[in-house]
Amino acid sequence: MSVTQSCKLKASQSSLIGHKLSGLKDLFESVDDFLQLSFAEQTTSNERQSQAIENAMNGSLELLDICDTTRDLFSQMKECLQQLELSLRRSKGGDCSLTREVDAYMVSRKKLNKEVCKCLRNLKKKERNCTTAAFHNSSNLENMISTLRGVQEISLVVFESILSFISKPKAKSLPSGWSVIPKLLQSKRVSSEVENEASEVEKIDAELFILKSSKGISISAIPNLLKGLETLESSIQEAEEDLECIYRRLVKTRVSLLNILNH
Repeated sequence: MSVTQSCKLKASQSSLIGHKLSGLKDLFESVDDFLQLSFAEQTTSNERQSQAIENAMNGSLELLDICDTTRDLFSQMKECLQQLELSLRRSKGGDCSLTREVDAYMVSRKKLNKEVCKCLRNLKKKERNCTTAAFHNSSNLENMISTLRGVQEISLVVFESILSFISKPKAKSLPSGWSVIPKLLQSKRVSSEVENEASEVEKIDAELFILKSSKGISISAIPNLLKGLETLESSIQEAEEDLECIYRRLVKTRVSLLNILNH
């Protein structure tokens, strides 16, 4: 595992969430391979080096907590989608019925968004505190610790990007914070330009807002909405599975660091 791989991951942050998660999986797999190969060469010859490894372990614990929280938030998002799908399938149609189902979903999304925003604020604080310190010497151990710090810094940025996938973007022009809504309401449809800019979650939020704001909502609007919800739920499910895999690899990293510390 090299710092070059880390830089490539950072440069690919504009890609889809699945690519970002795959990048993290590959990164942490490389980290573990790197630690396993370096294990025989590492010796904690002084207190400073031992402290450096303990700090790296603390960093890995932070990433474990962040990964677990992210996985939980994605699970909550999936539950919101499933509840809306179930309600819509049971709905007998009519404006009032559809409005109630959408309102219930919006309330759930608002609660979830508060949790996501809180987590994002914590991530930003950790990013500011996560700096790669230079060593005066250039031993294999010290280079390893420096690389792990770089990995942690980049991982925080990527986790922030992943969490942003299920958050509502801020917009001063709208109290609800749905930045894509103004463009959508102008045309009464999701334009290709907005589709390219918005995430799947934003598109669903925008479509629901338009349906709720329009006059004469009918049962005919439900099939297309359900199709979009199913697609989004599938993406969320895949993200959960990827996050579970990332969590397991982070656990392996901690075990490897512990072995080096006790070596």
